[in-house]
Amino acid sequence: MKIATFNVNGINGRLDVLLRWLKEASPDIACLQELKTPDEKFPRRALEKAGYGAIWHGQKSWNGVAILAKGKEPVKTRRGLPGDPDDTHSRYIEAVIDGIIIGCIYLPNGNPAPGPKFDYKLRWFERLKSYAAELLELDVPSALIGDFNVMPTDIDVYAPERWRDDALFRPEVRAAYADLVSQGWTDAIRHLYPDQRIYTFWKYFRNAFARDAGLRIDHFLLNASLAEDLVAAGVDKSVRSLPHASDHAPAWIEIRD
Repeated sequence: MKIATFNVNGINGRLDVLLRWLKEASPDIACLQELKTPDEKFPRRALEKAGYGAIWHGQKSWNGVAILAKGKEPVKTRRGLPGDPDDTHSRYIEAVIDGIIIGCIYLPNGNPAPGPKFDYKLRWFERLKSYAAELLELDVPSALIGDFNVMPTDIDVYAPERWRDDALFRPEVRAAYADLVSQGWTDAIRHLYPDQRIYTFWKYFRNAFARDAGLRIDHFLLNASLAEDLVAAGVDKSVRSLPHASDHAPAWIEIRD
């Protein structure tokens, strides 16, 4: 089974890129972030034509998450992260697909830091850790997947010294990610490639992609029962070079059936 994540940076504006990638990569499950569209404008029919059922949690102009399943409909189990009923951001959606709980995440960016946006990011992280602990207690195959807006270690950023004060790399955020993983989750890409620089995001500015000045901020966290069946992982870097591409490239893992 191939499970992927892709921050599309506007699903309708970059639908051609998404559909081309789905056809070429053919993931069984795909988690999407930054839809930037309200629910009623989600391109359900185009995705169905491409062979994918979908659930989504949209928001006009900002945020938005979706889960796609090839040849079937995901069974929605949660829409929104618990812990703050006043949080209106569309950043979490969850489904069961083939007996696996898939949580699709778009964690807040948090910049500028310090400030209210950074405080919101840390609060969101605390809510995620609390809910993730509940998922682990279920003892069923589970994965938290998506754009976490965190570079966990120095190897996950092309120039660590330039990012020390950024909300994606501040010590509070890296500590929150480490605490989350320590609950019993496996960072799939880093588990398979402990020493390799692997990036999933490149800014549009300063020729970042051509220089491979990237960041690894898209992650797969697997619980123990799923991690034992992990066999491969990678990044479809070529998608980032397409015309009108997202600033993220799709990342993927393969799980033994």
